[in-house]
Amino acid sequence: MDERVMESQPLQLAFIWHMHQPDYRGSDGVMRMPWVFLHAIKDYYEMPWLLSRYQNLKATFNITSSLIEQLNLYRDPLRNDAFLALWERHPSSLTSEEKQWVIKICKSTQYETMVKPLKRFSVLYRQDHFSDEELIDLEVVFMLAWCGNYLRQNHPIVRRLLEQESGFIQHDKSELLHNLSEFTQTILPFYASLHNAGVISLSTTPYNHPILPLLLDVENGKRADEHITLPHNPVSLHDDAIEQVKRSIALYETSFGTAPRGFWPAEGAVDEASIAIYKAHGLKWIATDEAILFKSLGDSSRNTLYRPYRFDDVMIGFRDHALSDLIGFTYRFKSAQDATGHFITMLESIKREQNDPTVFVILDGENAWEFFENNGYDFLTSLYHYFERTQWCKLVHMDEVYDAGNFVKLDQIAPGSWIQGNFNTWVGHPEKNRAWELIYQTKRDLLHYALVLDQERETMIRSHFLAAECSDWFWWYGDDHSTDFAYEFDALFREHLITIYHLLDMQPPSDLFEPIMTHKSTAAFLIRPHASITPLIDGKNGSFFEWLGAGVVDEGKFYSTMERVRGPIRKIYYGHDDDSVFLAFDGDVTSLKTHKLVLHVLVEENARQFTFVLNGSFEDESVRLCIDERVELALKRSVFGGLGKAHMRFDIVEENHIIQTLPGFGSLLVDMDDNYENNWFV
Repeated sequence: MDERVMESQPLQLAFIWHMHQPDYRGSDGVMRMPWVFLHAIKDYYEMPWLLSRYQNLKATFNITSSLIEQLNLYRDPLRNDAFLALWERHPSSLTSEEKQWVIKICKSTQYETMVKPLKRFSVLYRQDHFSDEELIDLEVVFMLAWCGNYLRQNHPIVRRLLEQESGFIQHDKSELLHNLSEFTQTILPFYASLHNAGVISLSTTPYNHPILPLLLDVENGKRADEHITLPHNPVSLHDDAIEQVKRSIALYETSFGTAPRGFWPAEGAVDEASIAIYKAHGLKWIATDEAILFKSLGDSSRNTLYRPYRFDDVMIGFRDHALSDLIGFTYRFKSAQDATGHFITMLESIKREQNDPTVFVILDGENAWEFFENNGYDFLTSLYHYFERTQWCKLVHMDEVYDAGNFVKLDQIAPGSWIQGNFNTWVGHPEKNRAWELIYQTKRDLLHYALVLDQERETMIRSHFLAAECSDWFWWYGDDHSTDFAYEFDALFREHLITIYHLLDMQPPSDLFEPIMTHKSTAAFLIRPHASITPLIDGKNGSFFEWLGAGVVDEGKFYSTMERVRGPIRKIYYGHDDDSVFLAFDGDVTSLKTHKLVLHVLVEENARQFTFVLNGSFEDESVRLCIDERVELALKRSVFGGLGKAHMRFDIVEENHIIQTLPGFGSLLVDMDDNYENNWFV
């Protein structure tokens, strides 16, 4: 880096790692799904531990109330977690249905990065039927796969069982669960100790992770996007919004012995009224997405982004969406060294172009790492090792940014969230609106019967009603995210409302017993090729039959627990004949051409890489690309060096910024040996 740049004030880099799980407790208080426990043994301790191993590095961790409460329940896992209660039992005592549920959870683990590295897990993963002994092995290797690097390096029982590899017995399960449950109870005290030492700052989120601006006024949905349809007959949830903030602050104080100074509003969702509530309750700072800043200013220039702002005496940090997404979605495909080098290059560019910048990188602190090799350990240690040695970039936490002052005043805040600056992920789709309408219906009945409630029932009802406002339920409604557990989430949401009616001694409305969701499957985003194709590569949406039989990747359907900027490409079509591999990219082609974006094509097996500027055609002896109504590409088989199968990845790049990595699920397998003879029919 230029010496003059080095001599100026260091770039301040503020990481916020958001640690959150929805409330999985049903009406009986038992957690229906085990993701809090699994991320506890993999991520919640490991993330601050990795940071703490380096000198003078700081960050912020946002810990939600639902996570805090459920972590505390693992003092007694068999009573409080339905899955672990089944997992701990001998398989011979389980019903067929119970066994299938255990197997479903075990097989929900990411294959390439978590299953495949454990040889026994990889073998069992492919089986459909299990003896009791095999099921015990599956249960143990599943749990070991979720154990993070801290446990693998430091816990003797975890290390012993990993070395054993197979042939586990019932005692191994019981011993492992006992020790892992004890470990979960060290997590929150560890955060507290790092906070007290000034290594991290801590923040939290409104109690049940609600979209506060929608509770305050559902019309915010239309203010952020005038084209959406709002739910019918809304009821004011203003008092609930205030209670969500109060309860969160009270739990934080109980857990950490002091009041929080900052909040990450659930989903980065903000409006002016919610910020006024934060101010009234003593909060000093919040954070949200760059889209909110740009909409508020009416100016999307990036030179406005890299500084702290103040609105109504509350500091706001606006995250760099691209940098955050690089970590969350792109660097999983790079080596630790290459990912670190790319991230540093991006920061150096900001440092050169901005005057004393503060960069806010904010993302999920748990879900990304299961897609990385070694749970992100190699990448994070490489990144932290660089920052420990450099002088031009300083890692800071949010309390330090606030204490330093130097805020830029904002005159207004546009309502919106961290996803495209609107609220469409949580309202507007018929399924999402239906969930809101059921909440409103329940609220009206509550208001009618409030005077006849005793204190105990009122307390229970309030808890269930606030839990029903969690953003996570709405995340899975509609067609924008997919999970194999969609119906379980739907049932949990409706169970909260059904329980309220039972506590009111009322018959719940019949529509609460009807699933809100239509059919969902994570497989919907990928259709494999079923016939050979030989399309004309001209960039036009020509004959339907040209691509008949092609495989399809629907990027619009591949969004799960995390969200990223949805780039210009929406669908990929692919296939082959005896001579070539063919690809077509559908989406916002006008944007591709107007901005002269670049397409990188990588063949993983032989590291062949091709780069195309998307403003015209290209052709040589082995490659042909045309862009018109869409992007079409043909690669001769010689490109693949005699490979019968190849994995391909694609990056869309704008001015050295990766704005989309395709496919979203990893790499695209092209099987050139498949002659599709099994697909013929008459």
